[in-house]
Amino acid sequence: MKKIIIVGLCAMWCYFSAVAQQVYSLAQLKDSALVHNAAIRKATFGIEQAEEQRKEAFTNFFPQVAAVGAWFNANRGMARMEVKPTEFLPEYMQSALGQLQPALEEILPTEAIAALGRPIGMSMMKNGAIASVTAVQPIFVGGQIVNGNRLARLGEDVSRLQLRLSEREVEQQVEHYYWQMVTLQEKQKTLAAARQMLDTIHRDVSLAVQAGLILRNDLLQVELRQNELESQRLKLDNGLGLLEMLIAQYCGIATDMSADSSGHKQGFVLEAPDFLTVPAVLPHAPQAYDEALSALPEYQLLQRQVDAAVLQRKMEQGKNLPSVAIGAGYNYHNLMDNNRTFGMVFATVSVPLSGWWGGAHAVKRRTLAVRRAREELENNAELLAIGRKKAWNDVQEAFSQCTIARRSICQAEENLRVQRDGYNAGTITIGDLLQAQLLAQQAQDGLTEARANYELCKLAYRQASGE
Repeated sequence: MKKIIIVGLCAMWCYFSAVAQQVYSLAQLKDSALVHNAAIRKATFGIEQAEEQRKEAFTNFFPQVAAVGAWFNANRGMARMEVKPTEFLPEYMQSALGQLQPALEEILPTEAIAALGRPIGMSMMKNGAIASVTAVQPIFVGGQIVNGNRLARLGEDVSRLQLRLSEREVEQQVEHYYWQMVTLQEKQKTLAAARQMLDTIHRDVSLAVQAGLILRNDLLQVELRQNELESQRLKLDNGLGLLEMLIAQYCGIATDMSADSSGHKQGFVLEAPDFLTVPAVLPHAPQAYDEALSALPEYQLLQRQVDAAVLQRKMEQGKNLPSVAIGAGYNYHNLMDNNRTFGMVFATVSVPLSGWWGGAHAVKRRTLAVRRAREELENNAELLAIGRKKAWNDVQEAFSQCTIARRSICQAEENLRVQRDGYNAGTITIGDLLQAQLLAQQAQDGLTEARANYELCKLAYRQASGE
């Protein structure tokens, strides 16, 4: 009964250990990175900002509405004047008033009659309030609104292209991490097989030393080789631990890198291909130059740069053209201690006469910027073509290296078999056998590295071809 319980507990421990170590494929890592990576989120925010900027530029087509209000209270009236009452009377009344003055003196006080000839001070607008609402609709502003909207839409296209570039960079980095980790995992397997073989050799040599058939020096050589393998194992374990953390952070994978009581790390492993299977043929031949070039986001960004320079030149030219606008408004004031409201319509024409002095130089500067953008497009198009050719050459070279590495494994395994038979027959030394074992391990690691490099070269070529 106790044995059954122990076996059951061991089975449960193995099951939960397998569950804890999640296995990820390359496609799963890429999908996770495209969702959680910081560079992708940053590029997505850039698209949203460009969309808002385009919407903001579109509002310039609508009237500009403004409301203004003001209140004031001065220490004296802002409008002051002196008025002589007699000046407002016709001449015949002034002469009649002179003839009637003796009669008026009998009716009015002398001070009142004298005041008719003296000026009277008047003060207005000591306090008041003003309010107005106006709407101005631009009719023609030199094409600045139209070109500004085109430039905003162009900025949105640029943001989407930058997202594509970020996705390519993330894909490339994920694949680089993936093949690095898979390579280390395969080297761990090769190392484990080498350690197992060395353990067998160590046991046989120990028995031979105890029997006095060989010298202890042979046993020391085997133990030195075992120490080398242990040192390699430590380096591989540390490298895998760091790569797991890098991949988890880059792809947004939740993982627990802490070790349990048995020293087992609850991380994840990657689904590895069959490294012994070498690709039989190369990928398809390169596409036509023009087709591949036009599909590259780098080339499309350079084209957008030329388009943006052209639009900026047009906007600079529009600053030197007249501006025409119409508007309407509704106003209120009580400057004369009376509430007054009125509406009005108006039209404005603005001609930047003095702006032409510096405007001609500004337009010329923008024209030079257009020429520079076009030359940069041509130069970088040539560099992109060269980079695509180099990527194809790297694929061919990496493919040949895989074939050579596979052939080297066959030769190294055959050499190891011959050396083992020779050592068992006593015709070669333990040093020759250990050297053959080392060559077999190096050949296996060489195939692993060649296959990983081949896959990375294929990715670089696909990206250089705009696929």
